[in-house]
Amino acid sequence: MSAVPLLEVRGLSRRFGKFTAVHDLSFRVSPGEIWGFIGPNGAGKTTTMRICATLDLPSQGDVLVDGLSVLADPGHARAKIGFMPDALGTYADTTIEEYLDFYARAAGLRGAEREQRIQSVAEFTELGHLMDRMMNSLSKGMSQRLCLAKTLLHDPKLLILDEPASGLDPRARVEFRELIRALADQGKAVLISSHILSELSETCDGVVVIEGGRLVREGHVATLASDLSQHEMLYLRCLADPDQVEIALAEQAGVLQTRADGDNFIVEFAGDEEQIAALLAALVERGLRPVEFRWHRIDLEELFLSFTEGRLQ
Repeated sequence: MSAVPLLEVRGLSRRFGKFTAVHDLSFRVSPGEIWGFIGPNGAGKTTTMRICATLDLPSQGDVLVDGLSVLADPGHARAKIGFMPDALGTYADTTIEEYLDFYARAAGLRGAEREQRIQSVAEFTELGHLMDRMMNSLSKGMSQRLCLAKTLLHDPKLLILDEPASGLDPRARVEFRELIRALADQGKAVLISSHILSELSETCDGVVVIEGGRLVREGHVATLASDLSQHEMLYLRCLADPDQVEIALAEQAGVLQTRADGDNFIVEFAGDEEQIAALLAALVERGLRPVEFRWHRIDLEELFLSFTEGRLQ
């Protein structure tokens, strides 16, 4: 894999008056990789993506696309970017073929090259048999395929996709993920945003988690999964006084975080099965009378929830 990233975000900040939407954000995406851009609604994802796509200017920092600055050379950088917004505008009395032809012309494609690219993206997104269909008759899934086809017309190296799976049914989500993976296998870099980590966990090579416009965590999924390999989520209920249980849990090795839910406790725990058994034995020895005790390994969605607080800006 190339050492030069196709997308490099460097110290990016964006302010609107006194309000800071994005603060000192940095990350990179290499060719052939899919990176999820994760955060609660209002976290600053769309603002960041618009800057990366040359649709807005940062207050500070820069973005490099295949080594080209979006500030110093936006025209050439833009030619390497395919930006897919979260919704496809509808055009009355316009067929799929007319829509793709219009955007192909806007991209500067001419003659046989234009016809070849339209046919190529239509076949890739499986829209070839629907070219005479009116846009306003398309389902949500077909509309997203058309938006992706339009995004691919000029054969960009970098794809920036803003909530592309929003509103899709389960089958359409799976099919769309397969299309994105096929594009990455062609060597394209993909940045795809979502506020639902489970949508991306099977697709992404890495994730960038932001909240309140600030970086919370970033890294390859394999690395994050390795970090989680010894993390368990414990659920327990004792007959003893909850305050005594909470104090006892806080004193136990491996307990990272404890949250009370009525008489129940949810415990984030770092350790193996032997250490979990030792924790349970300690609760029994202290006379706290545990009557319910179960656990499971933390997944990436729970990791996201543990990183973020759900704050809106």
